[in-house]
Amino acid sequence: MRHRIAVVGGGPGGLTFARVLHRHGHPVTVLERDPARDVRPPGGTLDLHEGLGQLALDKAGLLAEFGALSRSEGQAMRILDTDGTVLRDWRPGPDERANPEIDRGQLRDLLLGPLYVQWGRGVTQVVPGTRDGVLVRFADGRQEAFDLVVGADGAWSRVRPAVSAVTPHYTGVTAVETSLGDVYTRHRDLARLVGDGSVAVYGVNRSLVAQRNSGGHVKVYAKFRAPLDWLADLDPADAGAVRSSLLALFDGWAAPVLDLLRQGTAFVHRPVHTLPVSRTWAHVPGVTLLGDAAHLMPPLGAGANLAMLEGAELAETVAAGPADLDEAVRAFEERMWARAGRWAKITTAGLERLVSPDPAEALALFDQVQPS
Repeated sequence: MRHRIAVVGGGPGGLTFARVLHRHGHPVTVLERDPARDVRPPGGTLDLHEGLGQLALDKAGLLAEFGALSRSEGQAMRILDTDGTVLRDWRPGPDERANPEIDRGQLRDLLLGPLYVQWGRGVTQVVPGTRDGVLVRFADGRQEAFDLVVGADGAWSRVRPAVSAVTPHYTGVTAVETSLGDVYTRHRDLARLVGDGSVAVYGVNRSLVAQRNSGGHVKVYAKFRAPLDWLADLDPADAGAVRSSLLALFDGWAAPVLDLLRQGTAFVHRPVHTLPVSRTWAHVPGVTLLGDAAHLMPPLGAGANLAMLEGAELAETVAAGPADLDEAVRAFEERMWARAGRWAKITTAGLERLVSPDPAEALALFDQVQPS
């Protein structure tokens, strides 16, 4: 008999896991708390690395379709000084495919394909070791048993407590996201400022990054060191008040750079949380984690890539039909922990340099990653 398998979370990692299982003809139950696929904005753009996210898509048989949707020109990166001086202006070559960009919504739709997702199935608790297997309890009061439950439900995972009591901690760095639409006609100067990919400006303990998305959209991220309750005295829905506070934080920066904030119409507070570097847990039969649920790290381009590759690898392990599913999952966890630990160290150190008392640290990091 085939194992009863559920994945909690319809993000890149969970959907990759399900899509690779589907490719191998293995049924899987996808549980997503959102009531529908388009109920909330899917987020900004992702760069998928050749040896990580792109490898996962290859395992899912979707690499060619990704190539048609992705934007290789989106790899371009421009760095400005706070006075607007261009410090670096790197552009990819015509055949550069190391980290092409794709909108999260496009990636989600690509992965969904033929998958059947149970929308509106919010998980409240996962209980391993019952007589019927691993019990999944839902917000509507129902429950269902599985042989394997994979937690791919992000930073505040409802599956994680089944294997670990550790919770994310605040890094001291907060982020505020805003968006610009139709930049080709409404914000032409800002479109030129951002270019085909991203533009970044680094100051003392703060940074401003804008990323081109498809369809004339630009996502803007302000990052800075602040208490977790930075917005306590403001109404997050009051865009004018949030904008004014941000402009005060970045006072003195070049006017074209500040226009990235002035033109934003809505702002979302995203404090940066992480899990401890090189975190592991005592293996629990029938339950495992991947992606942010397993190893939440600073959002510096690795998280979705790791989640997707982990999902693909775990799915291939399951689809191979191991005699002992539990031992196969245990072996997967060992491989995941080793790789994620390396990336957690890299991204944690990277966050310290990108939001640093010395802005030269950010420039030096760029030169290490992308030498001219």
